[in-house]
Amino acid sequence: MEEEIDTPRDYCSKPCGPLEEYHIPDYILKPDAEQVIVDHAPQCPVIVFINSKSGGQLGSSLIKTYRELLNEAQVVDLSEEAPDKVLHRLYVNVERLKMEGDILAVQIWRTMKLIVAGGDGTASWLLGVVSDLKLSHPPPVATVPLGTGNNLPFSFGWGKKNPSTDQEAVKLFLGLVKHAKEIKIDSWHLILRMKTPKEGPCEPIAPLELPHSLHAFHRVSNSDSLNVEGHHTFRGGFWNYFSMGMDAEVSYAFHSERKRNPEKFKNQLTNQGTYAKLGLKQGWFCASISHPSSRNIPQFAKIKVMKRAGGHWEELHIHHSIRSIVCLNLPSFSGGLNPWGTPGTRRVEDREFTAPYVDDGLLEVVGFRDAWHGLVLLAPNGHGHRLAQAHRIRFEFHKGAADHTFMRVDGEPWKQPLPKDDDTIVVEISHLGQVTMLANEPCKSKSFSDPLSSHGQDGHQHDHDEEDDDEWEDGKRKFGAADTFKLPDEIDIAHFS
Repeated sequence: MEEEIDTPRDYCSKPCGPLEEYHIPDYILKPDAEQVIVDHAPQCPVIVFINSKSGGQLGSSLIKTYRELLNEAQVVDLSEEAPDKVLHRLYVNVERLKMEGDILAVQIWRTMKLIVAGGDGTASWLLGVVSDLKLSHPPPVATVPLGTGNNLPFSFGWGKKNPSTDQEAVKLFLGLVKHAKEIKIDSWHLILRMKTPKEGPCEPIAPLELPHSLHAFHRVSNSDSLNVEGHHTFRGGFWNYFSMGMDAEVSYAFHSERKRNPEKFKNQLTNQGTYAKLGLKQGWFCASISHPSSRNIPQFAKIKVMKRAGGHWEELHIHHSIRSIVCLNLPSFSGGLNPWGTPGTRRVEDREFTAPYVDDGLLEVVGFRDAWHGLVLLAPNGHGHRLAQAHRIRFEFHKGAADHTFMRVDGEPWKQPLPKDDDTIVVEISHLGQVTMLANEPCKSKSFSDPLSSHGQDGHQHDHDEEDDDEWEDGKRKFGAADTFKLPDEIDIAHFS
């Protein structure tokens, strides 16, 4: 079966213009390169990050095409070099050139855009790095769908099928990037806290199974305000969703199978078919046969929500049949489905809910009983069981019949041990800030068309909780992906960040 591909022709094409409009000279990218004189500054300078392992062979093909069209140093293979090192080198060099009065460096600093091609986990990895660097003028990010779910690209109008890799398709994509709209989206901070084990390994999860989107479960230092004596505390972040339960279990089975047999996962349609088969095998469709009720969410977890910044915690009552909970930032899940839908006013229980905006400082919390329940998403106006919209959410896991559960962040799952004694494991999610994405038309996230959507109902923008300023001082805002980012002594931080 030929792989289904997506090209920018599916959307209203935009003129690409000369490739020089996207070109960044060597001396900007490499500190040791010879400085050159350029006639005019590029209108849309780009740095392209591509996961060569994504999309079967498409990642490698895409790298080849971009390098044929642009400066080779502008196109980074993420399997060879991490994005934090690339951006560290670039921004330190640009800052040096700015201090020397280089006008081209200033113009590129102002107009540069990032392109990332890979799955949702790869895109989240780059977004985490950009957030960590705390740049005074962070570049907006466009995402190329090159994974299985592709929720991030789909949410911002870049499609969800793997792209064509020929030169014409890439030129069309560059044209769309040049004319794309900038849109702010919320980012979310996640902490995982568990008691230090008396025996056995200290790490809760095998290192090879850690998702990029949690930034390798960055453990906080002893001096961090989040550290609790006698416990291990890990931090991470996400932009798309956090989920827990059976859906994450199916995803975990898929990722484990792909690690064991990567040669069988080179086609997007085949991958999606394998995903569905694993769902059947794991019991996502047949709960009564293979999924004991002791593994349903309410049997081992208590959930509390804070609905608005500065509000109070409320316990969320979950029906005993719920097997999966999804906390959504974007209106896209499982390859473009919208579990939240658009609440109306006819049902009393929906009147407290609003449409899902990506920059309102709220997560949409949805529950599912099984995959049959999830099939309602395919129907017009279909949605999951709306549980809450929350500015913060806290999961408390106590000893129960299950010894583990499964969790997933932005498409990357892991197997999470549960307490074996009277300990409590805590996962807490809180609003962190915002990052800037590039949105293509048509865009599934329309919040930029609503002047009130970037504000809460109280009319105040939710960059962070005002009452939590002290809580952030010791680095809670850091995701942990850019620990290698250090400025040389001669660079003035006041000009840089």
